[in-house]
Amino acid sequence: MTIEEIIIAALAEDIGDGDHTSLSTIPSGATGKARLLIKQPGIISGIELARRIFKAVDAEIVMLPLLNDGDQVSTGDVAFTVEGPSAAILRAERLVLNFMQRMSGIATTTSLYVKALEGLKTRVLDTRKTTPLLREIEKMAVVHGGGFNHRFGLFDMILIKDNHVDFAGGIVQAIHSANQYLQRTGKKLKIEIEVRNFGELRQVMETGGVHRIMLDNFRPDDLTKAVETIAGKYETEASGGITLETLREYAETGVDFISVGALTHQIRSLDLSLKAF
Repeated sequence: MTIEEIIIAALAEDIGDGDHTSLSTIPSGATGKARLLIKQPGIISGIELARRIFKAVDAEIVMLPLLNDGDQVSTGDVAFTVEGPSAAILRAERLVLNFMQRMSGIATTTSLYVKALEGLKTRVLDTRKTTPLLREIEKMAVVHGGGFNHRFGLFDMILIKDNHVDFAGGIVQAIHSANQYLQRTGKKLKIEIEVRNFGELRQVMETGGVHRIMLDNFRPDDLTKAVETIAGKYETEASGGITLETLREYAETGVDFISVGALTHQIRSLDLSLKAF
């Protein structure tokens, strides 16, 4: 589903057979102005999406951005102003706020993780733990917060996790089967494999045929040893229960990436408000 399709479906869900409050209270042809107020500090995200929503609602709405996606904001800042048919602005209001508050919450949360990694080479990644049908939007917010996107779905990378290994009959068989699949189909996909212990890591190192190794639920001291064992032959990624408080300790092991599901599924929305003026 494209962003335009998401916008259309979301508007249909909200408006139904009409915004009867606006239709019954606002004179036909009335015009007005409104501004997007920031009510708490953080990172703003969704300004460009808001422009697309206003355009979808009514092409006569004129939006003037005063900030950019990814900007640091403070209480009292104004992200943008809009001018146009009053009823149309109100039809767009809730959808704009719903998206921007969540996106800004994701961007703000991501920025805290990025800041915790200052001075280190490790990059923070998001995951597929996103709201169904809203993955592109939520991953966009991660980038606005300074993070990086992992795969977008099951289609753009081969990620062999523990269940794949178990169902395939083991690590060696899973890696061989993945490479045979790529040869057979002609697809150009990177292969990442998850390992749960040093025994599995040893098998991957002996087998080869991958681009990245995900070290799942390794303690920092074991992660250090694992990164040393891999010795730059493959990209390394740490995952599993890593919090903002423990993030830097894990990054100091020298791992290339740390994936954090909490960037998109354990966030607090940023408080925003669209006010007429």
